[in-house]
Amino acid sequence: MPIDRLHEVVDVEHRLAEELLATLLDAAQEAVSTGRAQSVSSWVSVALAERMAKERRLSALADGIETYEAEHGEISEQEMVEQARADRTAAVVVRGSGDRTRARKGREGAA
Repeated sequence: MPIDRLHEVVDVEHRLAEELLATLLDAAQEAVSTGRAQSVSSWVSVALAERMAKERRLSALADGIETYEAEHGEISEQEMVEQARADRTAAVVVRGSGDRTRARKGREGAA
C-alpha cells in the first residue's frame, strides 16, 4: 500500500474513533443528567462489566457446543434448520392483550 494511501486510511480511522468516543461520551453524560447513572465513570464501569459478562456467557456457550460436538459429532446446517423450525412450531406467540374487536372498530372509525 502506498504511504499516501496508508495516511488516508489512518486519518479516516482516527476521525471515526474520535466520533465514536464523542458519541459514547454524550450518551454517558446524558445518562448522568437524566439520573440513569451516578457518574460517567460508573456508566463506563457498568458497560464494561456487562461486556465482560456477555463475553463469559459466549465463551461458556462455545465450550458447551465444543463438548457436545466432541461427543456427538459436528452439528450440521440441516440440524440447525430443523431445530429452528421446531423452535418456531413450539413457540408461544404473545401479541398484546387488547380487545382486537374494539381496536379494529377504532381503526375503521378513524379512516
